[in-house]
Amino acid sequence: MDKIFQTMGGDPRNFNKLDLYKLPSPCFVIDKRALIDNLLTLNHLKSQTGVKILVALKAFSTPYFGPLISEYLDGCCSSGLYETKLAKKYFKGEISTFSPAYKKDDIKEIVNLSDHIIFNSSNQLNDFYNIAIKFKNEIGLRINPLYSEISNDKYNAASINSRLGMHLNDLDNIDINKLNGIHFHTLCEQNFTPLENTWNKIKNDIVPLCKKLNWLNLGGGHHITRNDYEIDKLKTFLKQIADVTSCQIYIEPGEAVVLDSGILVGEIIDSFKPSNELSPNIAITDISAVSHMPDVIEAPYRPALLNEPKYGYKVMLGGPSCLAGDIIGEYNFKSTPKVGDRIAILDQAHYTMVKTSFFNGVKIPSVAIWDSDNDNLEVIKRFTYEDFENKLS
Repeated sequence: MDKIFQTMGGDPRNFNKLDLYKLPSPCFVIDKRALIDNLLTLNHLKSQTGVKILVALKAFSTPYFGPLISEYLDGCCSSGLYETKLAKKYFKGEISTFSPAYKKDDIKEIVNLSDHIIFNSSNQLNDFYNIAIKFKNEIGLRINPLYSEISNDKYNAASINSRLGMHLNDLDNIDINKLNGIHFHTLCEQNFTPLENTWNKIKNDIVPLCKKLNWLNLGGGHHITRNDYEIDKLKTFLKQIADVTSCQIYIEPGEAVVLDSGILVGEIIDSFKPSNELSPNIAITDISAVSHMPDVIEAPYRPALLNEPKYGYKVMLGGPSCLAGDIIGEYNFKSTPKVGDRIAILDQAHYTMVKTSFFNGVKIPSVAIWDSDNDNLEVIKRFTYEDFENKLS
């Protein structure tokens, strides 16, 4: 059995004030106030250090918030053609694109839309260098530092078996004059110290190269907007490496942009207890782990539940699909859940809406915007049967 990944999100912020029964179910809800608070923290970091901050669209890419996010951050990092097109249409600022590999049919459009194009191997760098230069892209190369403090291999981009980035020893075969920057990513939901430790492992190899580079991209996974993040240490660090390398420093937070700013609201649609004493109390909800929160199964992890008591009536929450493993987790309730009761799963803005699926015909949650400052609530998207049918056609 996979070890349960300990996610660092789950602060309810102001969601205790939201009337869950005002919403369709299931429904993702983004608190605009909470999102702005995160953006203010990141914007302050920019102003204090000179770092450029790009939102990672792989984590959160809701077009509705493109203009708002663009007011505070410097642009987007995308992972392929579709995200790059989305960034150009709905966001402002720089677009930095990285993919493990680019298809020949896509590369021309990608470099036309991007400001930075980051390659994953010497093969791709050599194959597409000329077209990138033609479209005046700044060219980067991703490296694998072979150092990470991530315990879960599924999220460790810097393991020996990772397909992401070139090993430092292999850079001898690269013409550094072709590059404008270097990119690495070794973090996942982490505080400052793992970033500092990564830099200490690679700085002797990287700093000499930076004499010929314009920028250094430290990737994502920085949980900057978490209450316990050591942001003062990060500020000092960013200014120091900018001085040492003479490079523009970039970071690419995804989760940190929307951390604890969203919930997934659902409804209990059945509740029962099998007669076998070894069986758990079971509640079925219209929230599906496999279709709405796939990381719950992939990591796996147990997401936090709004207003869960420390002790109580233990219930296994499961989704409506026919997959036996469509289990959200075991939770405490004050009493037996009843049909029609509303629940909310915390910290569900990132890696959820970008990963939903119509598996088994399960309904995709609506999307709503809530402002905890004034209780304004607007449902901006409802998915229909036609959306399901069109996806299959």
